[in-house]
Amino acid sequence: MIQSTVLIIDDEKKLCDLLARIIGLEGYKVFQAYNAKDGLKILAHEDIGVVISDVKLPDANGVELVKTIKEKKPYVEVINLTAFGTIADGVLSIKNGAFDYITKGDDNDKILPMLSKAMDKAQLQLRLFQLQNKITKRYGFDEIIGQSKAIHAAIDLSKKVSVTDTTVLLLGETGTGKEVFAQAIHYNSSRKAQNFVAVNCSAFGKDLLESELFGHKAGAFTGAVKDKKGLFEEADGGTLFLDEIGEMNIDLQAKILRVIEKGEFIKVGDTKTLKVNVRIIAATNRNLETEIESGHFREDLFYRLSVFQIILPSLNERKDDIAILAKHYLKEFANKINPAITQMDAGFIKHLETHQWKGNVRELKNIIERSVIMCDTQILTPDLLPIDFIIGQAQAISAFDLATVEKHHIQKILHYTKGNKTETARLLNIGLTTLYRKIDEYHLS
Repeated sequence: MIQSTVLIIDDEKKLCDLLARIIGLEGYKVFQAYNAKDGLKILAHEDIGVVISDVKLPDANGVELVKTIKEKKPYVEVINLTAFGTIADGVLSIKNGAFDYITKGDDNDKILPMLSKAMDKAQLQLRLFQLQNKITKRYGFDEIIGQSKAIHAAIDLSKKVSVTDTTVLLLGETGTGKEVFAQAIHYNSSRKAQNFVAVNCSAFGKDLLESELFGHKAGAFTGAVKDKKGLFEEADGGTLFLDEIGEMNIDLQAKILRVIEKGEFIKVGDTKTLKVNVRIIAATNRNLETEIESGHFREDLFYRLSVFQIILPSLNERKDDIAILAKHYLKEFANKINPAITQMDAGFIKHLETHQWKGNVRELKNIIERSVIMCDTQILTPDLLPIDFIIGQAQAISAFDLATVEKHHIQKILHYTKGNKTETARLLNIGLTTLYRKIDEYHLS
């Protein structure tokens, strides 16, 4: 285990063996290496918590080795040992990420207490590292579902821009997953250890949004009884996602532009300028060029936001992904609501694939959740779909297609009677045999 494993790197074999024996008697598992190359090999294959490294090694400088170790395993703590310590080496060692820098001989009594503290810190760092990796995986690009060319094109662009600090503008219809992409870009960037803060600009009026973004001083307006930190401050060092930025008041847009250009802003009711380092990802379902022409959006802000544009495809442009997404959401909601539901019949999937998805992936997710809630069997069938969903499809197919109208009318009545064939036949004023024939003909069961 990491909390009890130490690696000693020192070319003085006797000293290395002695130190290993002392540390081993304290209950630690100890690995030894007599040069940097062998030490790094051990580090790569073992769960090391703390490295104790000599400064002067035959194949490396121990101070510079700290940086290499931290790059490979950031959670590992390093203690530098030296026979002749210098202030310059000590400063550089700590700067490179060492836990401490001590002199051999004079500080032998400090080794064990220092090792204990370093191991505690390494364990905490490992937990944080694992948590960060878990978050990164959860919001990573691999979690974006789909195999269509359209979605992969958007993912490829997002991957390329994620490793930069460039401002990004995500364009697409409502429900296409703009916040999902914004999170993936953030958690695959160098800012991933810092905050990802999201705000829907359409959810606030001008004054309230200004206060949310920039914060305010006590007494700035009625109800402002104390200082408030804004979202830009919360996102300092990280990413601020401005969703539906096309809805933002044009006066407030000028203040956003100032933050992008100068990295500074002023709180509501204050005169002091604050500095922030924030990456901005913006999103909208509006045509901002049209908004510029109508005087609702600043042209200069548009150009600063749209340094790198990514257009997210609508669900209607990625029909090949509908069944894949539906199966994913079926599994998600079945696990929460009814694990017995394991599949969708062909008719159910066909309805999904022919539907015009105005709400895109969000609408599909809602439809699957609703269907799982209503389902009393192990399979999702078309009768679980909303009536307006079915009727809308019938109208979209053809207003003059009698067979289609008949099929959806029967389906509507079956849904109304909760699958009672006798009652359905009575309401349709047809024989039960005829109903079964129709059900079979239209694949309604």
